[in-house]
Order: sequence, then structure tokens, then C-alpha cells
Amino acid sequence: MMIESYRDLVEAADTQSEPQRFLFVFCEAELPDDASSEEKQRFESGVGGALTPVVCVDKLVDEARSFDSLVEESQSTGHHWDVVFVAALSGRAGQSPTADEAQQPMQMMVETIRLGKVANYLPFSRTGELLMIG
Repeated sequence: MMIESYRDLVEAADTQSEPQRFLFVFCEAELPDDASSEEKQRFESGVGGALTPVVCVDKLVDEARSFDSLVEESQSTGHHWDVVFVAALSGRAGQSPTADEAQQPMQMMVETIRLGKVANYLPFSRTGELLMIG
């Protein structure tokens, strides 16, 4: 299945043989202090910059079916974000992964995003648009 939207992601998770838990890392776009004037200009037009993780959370698929609800809930954190990266963690023997089991993969996800290695994650804008980053 080709994933082109958040709804597609939820539908894909529903078709898996094992229950899934979503991992979300919300990131803010920032401009490095040593950015050139060209980089500053590109950043102001919505291109470039660095993505810094500000909040991460894991949820069962049934807890995260609506992207709009996810955005609404994220507003209660008090942290601004521009992009959310999503990954899925597969369960075993018909059991969903627990929040405790999600902690190590979540930390690994945060660290790889900090390093700019985001190819294994689906990035979405605040409006739910699937982004092409790279």
C-alpha cells in the first residue's frame, strides 16, 4: 500500500498481522546561529533549517486515528512544532507493544532525527500533509 496521507498510514496499520503502536516525534524548524544570509532567506520562505525534536509520544493506533485530534492534543503541551515524524512499532503474538516497550525505539528515533537521518519515518506538516524531506 502506498502511503500518501495520515489516513493511509492508519489503514496500513490496521492491515498488519500484529497490532501496532505509533511513535510520534514533534519537531520545530530552527535556523542555526551560523546560518548564511542565503540560508536565512530560504528559511524565511519555508525551506531549509534544522528540525529539533521538542516532544515525543507513543500511542496505540486506536488512540491516534485522527490527525486533527493529534494536533489538538499537541497544543496542550505548550511546545510549537512544525513537523511530526511517525513510525510504527509492531506487536507480538497478537499483543500491542506497551508504552514501556516503546521507550527505547522512541529514544532511538529522537536521536536519529537529531542526526538528520529521517528516511525511515513519515513526516507530516501541522496540516497533515505528507512531506518530502531530504
